[in-house]
Amino acid sequence: MSEVFDSPPRSKPVAFGAGALIGALGGLIGLGGAEFRLPLLISLFRFRGLDAVILNKAVSLVVVATALPFRASAVPLADVAGEWPIILNLLAGSLAGAWIGAGWATRLQSQTLYRIIAVLLVAIAGVLLFAHDVVAGAPLFSGAALLLAGVIAGFVIGVIASLLGVAGGEFLIPTLVLLFGADIKLAGSLSLAVSLPTMLVGFARYSLDDSFSVIGRNKAFLLVMAAGSIVGTLIGGLLLGQVPNAVLLPALAAILLISAAKVWRHA
Repeated sequence: MSEVFDSPPRSKPVAFGAGALIGALGGLIGLGGAEFRLPLLISLFRFRGLDAVILNKAVSLVVVATALPFRASAVPLADVAGEWPIILNLLAGSLAGAWIGAGWATRLQSQTLYRIIAVLLVAIAGVLLFAHDVVAGAPLFSGAALLLAGVIAGFVIGVIASLLGVAGGEFLIPTLVLLFGADIKLAGSLSLAVSLPTMLVGFARYSLDDSFSVIGRNKAFLLVMAAGSIVGTLIGGLLLGQVPNAVLLPALAAILLISAAKVWRHA
């Protein structure tokens, strides 16, 4: 279902500034900020639902691809590679979930997609409030039960990541810590290692749909916002821990709830 907006405000300076601000917000809690970027693409830049998801996916892909090497100084890539069984376990579900989720998004009516986005934004707000500061412990399961739980969790996260055009770190990090007992710092890098191939699969599925042409039509806008997002993520990463989580997380959750209400009204 097509939606037409008059004179959308898509100037490059605004795109860079918005990307930087969102990246900084995400960087403050160790995320890429895509969950905040999507509502802005819809409400400020006035892209229709599916176009906004695809553009968000493209920007997220650039941010995630640059974030993993940036984190190498804090978490060596050898440590990440050493946890390959966990990565493969989650990928076994997330790759399928990403393909299926992207397929669903291309077939959904705009009204339905907006409502799904709004509900998922509320879910992310809940994760920020109640599961962001999880503490590592023993894995919840072992053996075949852990393997199955990892595949199921990966599948659900892959679907959500494709429907929102995000990396999925909001859900991957708590899953890695709670389900697999991973250290929180290592979990941040492991989530990127899972997110990158998952996002590539979702991106590949979107490329088969006519809506993917939004990338070509907005290439300059996309590159400028991606550059701003990377700069903002780096700034937010440098400020990580400077704002108490007791203040930061409720504020970010409130932003997501307000964004969810605005996106819901688009339906």
